[in-house]
Amino acid sequence: MIRFENIQVAFGDFTAIPELNLEVKQGEFFTLLGPSGCGKTTALRTLAGFIEPTAGEVYVDGKPVTRLPSDKRQVGMVFQNYALFPSMSVWENIAFGLRVRKEKPAESDRLVRDIAKRVDLSDEQLRKNVTELSGGQQQRVAVARALVLQPKILLLDEPLSNLDAKLRHQLRQQLKDLQSEFGITTVYVTHDQDEALAMSDRVAVLNNGVVEQVGAPQSIYDESATEFVCNFIGDSSRLTGAFLAELNRKSPHTLDPTANSYLRVEKASLDPAGGDGLAVPMQGTVVSKSYHGLHSRYVVRCHGSDVRLLVREDGGDQPGTGSPATLYVQPRHVLQYHPETGVSLGARLQEAARP
Repeated sequence: MIRFENIQVAFGDFTAIPELNLEVKQGEFFTLLGPSGCGKTTALRTLAGFIEPTAGEVYVDGKPVTRLPSDKRQVGMVFQNYALFPSMSVWENIAFGLRVRKEKPAESDRLVRDIAKRVDLSDEQLRKNVTELSGGQQQRVAVARALVLQPKILLLDEPLSNLDAKLRHQLRQQLKDLQSEFGITTVYVTHDQDEALAMSDRVAVLNNGVVEQVGAPQSIYDESATEFVCNFIGDSSRLTGAFLAELNRKSPHTLDPTANSYLRVEKASLDPAGGDGLAVPMQGTVVSKSYHGLHSRYVVRCHGSDVRLLVREDGGDQPGTGSPATLYVQPRHVLQYHPETGVSLGARLQEAARP
């Protein structure tokens, strides 16, 4: 559906994207994820036609669109601040693109009311000024304005970043539901890993204009291809060589004690049943404990590693700060990376029967 082929984007002496090769499938919810300044918005704006690449081609449905103006690419875009017109009514905002396209008034009215109904905006709300709407309602107006032109592709540039956490969580599900209902190919830009994991069919993680990994959310999280992805996605503990050596001693696995190694917070446990009989017991001491309602967050010092983990609050007795504790860790959950290149060592562990 969408293909970036050898795309380079430079602004004077600064190269924002050195070489981007990426494909987005028909009907997919695809997310460009990364920290500020990583090139994700630049890639999105290149697809939209707002930025002309220094080199390479952008294809939509197998046809090059690199030199086409933005209004000829059949893309709809929702901006970070929604870019709604405060002096216009909701109806006028949604109809703006239709008026630019010189659609007949009767057809414009039909299209606006149809799309408004599909995004759950009432006739009463259509008559209101956009400043009278809540943040969530304004978001639906912005999406409706993009979709009323019946684009092939919907582009979303951090549309939830200006909202509070509770509303952001609520609206991301609404956005995903809308995308599923319309079946439209969607490219979403965010720096929020939770949004990316919860909403996406696939995710591309960018770092300094380079794609570090592309894959399904679970693959990105559980099988992070580079040390950057591992550290950017989720929360992990850095493991020492001594910790790895002890894991090797107590199990038939051969983890590399010289590699940069990490363990996700949910992969360690204080419960021996949590490892399905495959976990290795590791003796340590509780350094800190903080209560978070449904769970408590522990830090257990063990063989030189400060291992962070989450423990569900179920009313049972748990060790306090300064108390000895037994960690249960499955060696296969350890993520390992080459100390110089930062690239995953492949299969995260190599099982080798001891002689």
